[in-house]
Amino acid sequence: QVHLVESGGGLVQPGGSLRLSCAASGNIFSIYDMGWYRQAPGNKRDLVADITRGGASNYRDSVKGRFTISRDNAKNTIYLQMNSLKPEDTAVYYCYANIATAWGTGTYDYWGQGTQVTVSS
Repeated sequence: QVHLVESGGGLVQPGGSLRLSCAASGNIFSIYDMGWYRQAPGNKRDLVADITRGGASNYRDSVKGRFTISRDNAKNTIYLQMNSLKPEDTAVYYCYANIATAWGTGTYDYWGQGTQVTVSS
């Protein structure tokens, strides 16, 4: 069993900041890529940012310069610092992790339960 638990969502005014966290736990042998997706009502789930085990990151264009993804491999945790938030950032944010549960096996994408981020005045 592998579990991803997100925290840090909430309601914030436009221009404000939030920091999301996602911790992986359970039967983990190795974690590869981790990242954040988001889904607004009526929309598909889109990648926000991801990060490799070595720390290389990638962002969707609309959040570049405002969001920063980081990772603590010792804690199996990733973070998403979101600054200068806009109403269009409102969505449920999901973290994922590409995880191997044993040596020599393949990897699988595990997902968190999602955390709501609402940007509104």
